[in-house]
Amino acid sequence: MTPDVINGIFEIIAGILLFRNVQVLHRDKAVRGVSVLPTSFFMAWGYWNLYFYPSLNCDWSFIGGILVVIANTIWVGQMVYYNRENAQ
Repeated sequence: MTPDVINGIFEIIAGILLFRNVQVLHRDKAVRGVSVLPTSFFMAWGYWNLYFYPSLNCDWSFIGGILVVIANTIWVGQMVYYNRENAQ
């Protein structure tokens, strides 16, 4: 396996696992024990990776990176929404 395939598999698994956070937050509708700042940082890093991976011809990493970015973007959006909703 090439480093791209290995990294891509890690990214794909990470994206799938991050969707669990999205599910739990949707169920609980309250942010507890998690800060939006670190998640926002990793979301931004994910967007950078979507630019960076193609420049290295890392197709597998790019595909996995898409999952990570989608999950983190939804999760950050949920955190902002539920923090606002619960502050009122």
